[in-house]
Amino acid sequence: MTIECQLILLEEIAEFLNRFFAVEHFSQGEKGGVYLSSSRPVKRLGLALEPETQLQEWAIAQNLDALFLHRPWKLQPGQLPSDIGVISYHLPFDERLTIGFNPRLAQVLNISKLEVLGEKESRAIGMLGEIPVQSFESLCSCVSQVFGGYEQVRSVICKEVKRVAIVGAMTDLLVRDAAARGADVYITGQLRQPAEEAMRETQIGAIAVGHRRSEVWGLRALAGVLQERWLRLEVVLSHFD
Repeated sequence: MTIECQLILLEEIAEFLNRFFAVEHFSQGEKGGVYLSSSRPVKRLGLALEPETQLQEWAIAQNLDALFLHRPWKLQPGQLPSDIGVISYHLPFDERLTIGFNPRLAQVLNISKLEVLGEKESRAIGMLGEIPVQSFESLCSCVSQVFGGYEQVRSVICKEVKRVAIVGAMTDLLVRDAAARGADVYITGQLRQPAEEAMRETQIGAIAVGHRRSEVWGLRALAGVLQERWLRLEVVLSHFD
């Protein structure tokens, strides 16, 4: 195989991520993909949630060839060297790699027998499954270790947790559906006021991870996905996140 055949191009990474994120299920404006094109071969890819003020210095210091940005909209002209390409996925990233129907997260939390919980435009936004029997405190500790902390918890009445829901939204209907299907704990990004009554009546426990914590976990997971696909691709996580 020649050296030329081993080059990784920005469009190739975008095509792989289009399939990984199943972007065909999203509207045209939400699909994501190449945000700033570049023909520069990609040996080092940076991952960041958004373009911070130190972005250019970081990109140059890390000798980046391209960049993944979750929220690229504040990227200013000239904020990056002209030959650095950018790919971006917002909603597909959120739904696939943060709090939602996320099999990679389920594996980390040892959740089995996954079921869909909640849909948006025919896409799953949450999952429900079984975990090894444990105390609520043990589950909170595990979640904290995975995400680097959490924002809020609502304790459970039962002594043992056997079944959990992980959902990228929190509504009265979703909480009641999770409880009716046997979930002891509802894990989400943020606790929402409209679901308060349902939580109180069903006595379901809850853990709010925090939106940004879930995104940072998603970046780490994405780094693993990309390095599993390309052995020679070096992925650099942003120090801003």
